Amino acid sequence: MTASRPIRLGLRENAAQFILLVAVNALVGGMVGQQQTILPLLAERTFHLTGYAFIFAYVAAFGVTKAATNYLAGTLADRFGRKPVLVTGWLFALPVPLLIIWAPSWGWVVFANILLGVNQGLSWSTTVMMKIDLVGPRQRGLAMGLNEAAGYGAVAVTSLLAGMLAEQYGLRPAPFLLGLSYAVLALILSTVFIRETRDHVALESSTMQPAEPGLTNARIFADTTWRQPALSAASQAGLVNNLNFGLSWGVFPLLFAGAGLNVAQIALLVALYPAVWGLGQLATGWLSDRWGRKPFVALGMILQAAALAAIAASPGFAGWACGAIVLGLGTAMVYPVLLAVVGDVAHPTWRARALGVYRLWRDLGYAFGALVGGLIADAFGLTAAVWAAAVLSLLSAGVVMTRMYETHPRPGP
Repeated sequence: MTASRPIRLGLRENAAQFILLVAVNALVGGMVGQQQTILPLLAERTFHLTGYAFIFAYVAAFGVTKAATNYLAGTLADRFGRKPVLVTGWLFALPVPLLIIWAPSWGWVVFANILLGVNQGLSWSTTVMMKIDLVGPRQRGLAMGLNEAAGYGAVAVTSLLAGMLAEQYGLRPAPFLLGLSYAVLALILSTVFIRETRDHVALESSTMQPAEPGLTNARIFADTTWRQPALSAASQAGLVNNLNFGLSWGVFPLLFAGAGLNVAQIALLVALYPAVWGLGQLATGWLSDRWGRKPFVALGMILQAAALAAIAASPGFAGWACGAIVLGLGTAMVYPVLLAVVGDVAHPTWRARALGVYRLWRDLGYAFGALVGGLIADAFGLTAAVWAAAVLSLLSAGVVMTRMYETHPRPGP
C-alpha cells in the first residue's frame, strides 16, 4: 500500500495542486470571457432587442445566481468537501455554450446565464477556498493574486478571441465553441486530478486558538455583512467593484458600438480592462502580503472612480483605452486583496462560509450594475450610467478608509 502524502501548508509545498487549481480557474474565467463582447451585440443585432434594462437582464440573472450560489458554496464545501462542489459546478457549465448557440429567443440566453452563474459560484468559490487552504496565512495575498490573475486574464484573452472569431465567422456559433471546450477540459481536470483540501484546513486549525463556540451561519452572515468592520467594509467594496464590472459588461460594448467602432475594436477595448486587472493581480496580491491590505483597497477604489470618469468624459478610442487600463489597475489593487482580508479575519473553521457571504455581496454587484446601469441608461443615456458608477466607487473608497482596519497579521517588508 502506498503511504499517503504528508499534509503541509505552503505554496511551494503544494505547487502541483496549486498550479492545477490556477489552470481550472483560468477556464472558469474563460466561460465569462466568451460572452463579454458578443452578447450585447447579439441582443441588438440578432434578437433586435430595445431597452437597455431588458438587454442587461442576462447580466442581472448571472449576478443574482452567482451571488446566491457563492453563499451556498461555502456551506456545501464545509459539509461535503471542496472537490465535489467544484465538479458539480462544471456539470452546470456544459450546456451553457450550446444553449446560446441554439437560442431561438433571448430567454434562452438569460437561462444560459443562470446556469453560468451556478457554474461560476460553485467553481470559482471552491478554487479560492482550496488555494487558501493549501498555502496557509503567510502567502494568502499571493495565492489570491495568482488565482484572480488566472481567472481574469482568461476573461480578457477569451473576450478578445471571441471577438476575433465573431468578426471572421459571425456572432454564432464560433465564439461559443471556446466555452464548450473549456467546460469539457475543466471537468476532466477537476474530476481526475484535483484533490480534496479539507485536511489542510484541519492542520491550520490545529495551530490556532479554537473558533468562538456557537458561531452560527446567521452570526457569520451578520459579521461579514455589517457587524465586523473589516469584513463588512470588504463586502461593500466588493459589491461596488463588481457593479463596475457588471456595468462594463453591458454598457461598454454598446457605448463603443454607438460611436461606430467595429466588433474587433470593441473586443480590444473590452479585453483591456480584464487584461490589466488580471496581470496586475500578480503584483498586488503579493505586495499586500508585505505592505498590508487597506492601502491597496482604498487606492484601488479611488482609481476605479477616476477611470470611470475618464471613460464617461472621453469622446473616442484613445480616451476609452486609457480609462480601461486605469480601471483594470484599480480593480487589480482591490480584487485579490479583499479575498485576503476575509481570509485574514475569518477562522479556518468558518472561513469558507465567510468567503461565501462576502462573495454573495460582491457578486450581487453584477446584478446592481446591470439593473441600475440599464435604468439610468434608458433614462439619461449610457454615459450617465458610467458617471453614476464613478460616484459610487468614490463613496465606497470613503467607507474603506473610515471603517476597514489593517488585517494582515504581519504587515511590513
